[in-house]
Amino acid sequence: MAMEPLSQKEIEDRLRELPGWAVEGDRLARTFRLDSHFAAAALVLGIAAVQDQLDHHSDLTLGYNTVHLAVNTHAAGGALTDRDFALAERVHTLAPAHGAS
Repeated sequence: MAMEPLSQKEIEDRLRELPGWAVEGDRLARTFRLDSHFAAAALVLGIAAVQDQLDHHSDLTLGYNTVHLAVNTHAAGGALTDRDFALAERVHTLAPAHGAS
């Protein structure tokens, strides 16, 4: 997967395909709300498994019933790349199975 930084237009186009996701500073980010702390912790474990599969890791913050994910590509100087959006797409698909909104 390419490590080249995406252009602003590419980022905007890709964000249209990922409702709820946004660029916060230099990171692609989303906060998920769940029904309980246990459900939020289970989502974190699911995200960790996806990150290991992709060998691309985000910052995850577990709250009482929330999970916040923020990611960029360090190997591309902290820019957003295809790798970040590939991770977001997988998490976006995984989250509803855990009851996330």
